[in-house]
This record gives sequence, structure tokens and C-alpha cells, in this order.
Amino acid sequence: MDTELAALAAAGATALVQQMVTDGWGNVRDRVVVFFSRGRDEAEPVQGELEASRADLVAARDAEDEEAADDVRASWRVRLRRTLRDDPAAAAELRALLDELSSPGLTASATSTVHNSIDGDVRHSNVVQAHTTGNLTIGQPPHGM
Repeated sequence: MDTELAALAAAGATALVQQMVTDGWGNVRDRVVVFFSRGRDEAEPVQGELEASRADLVAARDAEDEEAADDVRASWRVRLRRTLRDDPAAAAELRALLDELSSPGLTASATSTVHNSIDGDVRHSNVVQAHTTGNLTIGQPPHGM
């Protein structure tokens, strides 16, 4: 395998492992499943391997075990190298995937500023605007909590 493809496999493995611990993992996982299954009926096993790797990575990070995290990255680097060796056309797809991973839209890592205003009426209570809230308490919690 030439040096460029080996570097591409290493970059792909690094990006994949970094994305495994982000909020956008579901989107990334789905895109990586498509890459590895490549028109074959292998989506479910690939998704299972990705989720197992993610669980291993989370456990390694929680235990501050950098060696175990490196093992996860190495296993995906080997898998990417095999894929690139067996199918040279996969290199263009992997480059496109890496471009997608570096764009904020896919990974949901982009930040933005939102400014909301309420006018036209006088409000004498709290106003909450949100996409999702959970266990929101304003003021004193009800008795028994």
C-alpha cells in the first residue's frame, strides 16, 4: 500500500474515533456504515462493530486508559487500510467522508448564537423558549422532590 493511502487510513481512523464521543455520533455512524457496507448487505454487522468500538472507547476514556483508546483507533486504521487495499475507489469515498466529518453540519458540533425577544405585551412570569427541556424547575420545587 502506498504512503498516501496509509496516511488516508490513519486520518480516517483518527477522525472516526474522535467522532465516537461527540453528540453527532449517530449521524457519523450512519455515514460510516454506508461507507463500509458499500452496497453489500453488511450494514448491521458494521453498525454493531462501530457501537462496540464506541463502548470500548468510552470505557477507556473513563478509565483514563490511553492505550485502550489507541487500540480502538488502530483496529479501525487496519480495517480502513484493508478496505482501501481491496477497493482503490474507496479512497475517493473516504476523502469525501473526511470532508463531511470536518464540516460542522454533520457532526452537530457547530455553535451559533440565537437571540429571542418578546415584545408587545407585559409578562409578569418566566418565559422559556427551547427545543427540548428536561426536569426544568423555576423557583421552588414542589414538595416531596
